[in-house]
Amino acid sequence: MKNSIKKVFADRDIQQFIGKQLRWGVIISCSIALLGGLYYLFAHGAEQTPNYSRFSGEPMSYTTLTGIMKGVLSLRARNIIQLGVVVLLATPILRVFFSLLAFAKEKDWMYVIITTIVLGIIIFSMTSGVKI
Repeated sequence: MKNSIKKVFADRDIQQFIGKQLRWGVIISCSIALLGGLYYLFAHGAEQTPNYSRFSGEPMSYTTLTGIMKGVLSLRARNIIQLGVVVLLATPILRVFFSLLAFAKEKDWMYVIITTIVLGIIIFSMTSGVKI
């Protein structure tokens, strides 16, 4: 009886931790993007409207993690906004990772395997460079 009560509280603690992690991830990412957006408007708000009739891709400094971090360290507003997007994308991935740890702690091996497969698919799709 005591072990089942202890397990319920442990499960609730893990669920609350994961819920807080998701909440704080969204709050932090939105705060970063908002600060970057305000800084961008302050620095570039009076510029002329860009020419939308010609498409040009984004430079590598906006599309790679190292480029984003270099831009953030140089206090570039667009890179700060991109960092907010990266943190927002990382939030559910961290949730899957923490769920994996929780299932391993509970010794629920079927869910450990399923969560490992899901995490592997996410990581593979992010790092493989396969374009669909």
